[in-house]
Amino acid sequence: MEAVHLVTDKKNIADIVLLPGDPLRAKYIAENFLENAELVNTIRNMFAFTGTYKGRKITVMGSGMGMPSMGIYAYELYHLYDVKKIIRIGTAGSNNPKIRIGDVVLATGAFTVSNYAFSYSNEDKHFEKATPSLVNTIEKTANELNIPIVKGPIITTDIFDVYVDGEHIKKACPINDEILAKEMESFALFHIARKENKEADALISIVDSEYDDNMITPEDRETKLNKMIKLALESIIKED
Repeated sequence: MEAVHLVTDKKNIADIVLLPGDPLRAKYIAENFLENAELVNTIRNMFAFTGTYKGRKITVMGSGMGMPSMGIYAYELYHLYDVKKIIRIGTAGSNNPKIRIGDVVLATGAFTVSNYAFSYSNEDKHFEKATPSLVNTIEKTANELNIPIVKGPIITTDIFDVYVDGEHIKKACPINDEILAKEMESFALFHIARKENKEADALISIVDSEYDDNMITPEDRETKLNKMIKLALESIIKED
């Protein structure tokens, strides 16, 4: 099988990858954090860049929005390009009054009401754990860098729920009181990582909240999430 959405020579993709949703955020990271970064994929403008960070080869690319898009790139990276480890670095809304705009959430797992797992692997499964060893590495690195994080489960939805009343989703989630944030991609990443026997986690910056009328601008979502980016880079280059 050949990849059709990420098309480049296998040697151009590192075995560790950061996946922001926005390809322009991938471009920002490549230009501001990586050395000798090269553009290695432009299919559908889903930019992928490979360079080095502290001497370690790393790829950063966009994943798009939603589980179907995330699933395409996670599958191709893991299955066709032999990637071992992915950290999603994304944005989300707060699902908990204790989680404020600007906080960084370290996902321990993701719940969804979606039937993504059934469609992908014929499993009736609605909660996927992040890779525990990677969770521990990120938490330890955050402590070393003195970057505050909040650790816990998140919820992955099929809709941008700022636009709708999401009470029905909350009611369907048996651990809603524990959920810290709501986003649209991580469940698919975690599910595919488990099926491929690979590693995955997600770092999420909170950019809006149902408990706060403020919202981080689209421009800031691209360029002003540096503490999350640094934490992801420092974490993913560490050996387990």
